[in-house]
Amino acid sequence: MMATPKPGPVQIASRNPIPLSTSQESQVRELYFKRVRGYCGNEIRDFASCALNRTISATWACRQQRLAMNNCMIAHASQQEQDAAREEWFATRDERRKEREAKEARRKEQEKFHRAWWGMPPLPGDEEVPDVTEGKR
Repeated sequence: MMATPKPGPVQIASRNPIPLSTSQESQVRELYFKRVRGYCGNEIRDFASCALNRTISATWACRQQRLAMNNCMIAHASQQEQDAAREEWFATRDERRKEREAKEARRKEQEKFHRAWWGMPPLPGDEEVPDVTEGKR
């Protein structure tokens, strides 16, 4: 008798196949929450204005606003929104990299200026440091 092979589990292609680190997932989650809050901005604003200057009484005094806010957020908190936030994160990845590189270049320029100002020797690999002490008293 010949045994029939069992089919393996069906692999579903993910829209976002690249695994992210914990900090990257955190950034995606922040984008996701920002998007959901953007959809429900009016409901959040209504609840916040109702709950202003209230403590425990906000529980029953602002019940309608709270329910409207929660229903809106639940309606927009979907897997599609998570995927959209992840895609937005990937789309802006090059922009964030360029910002980091520009920030690092500024830091290096400031460090070179600081070293020249205080008369410290340049770091290995730095080109000639301009003399900034000429106008200094």
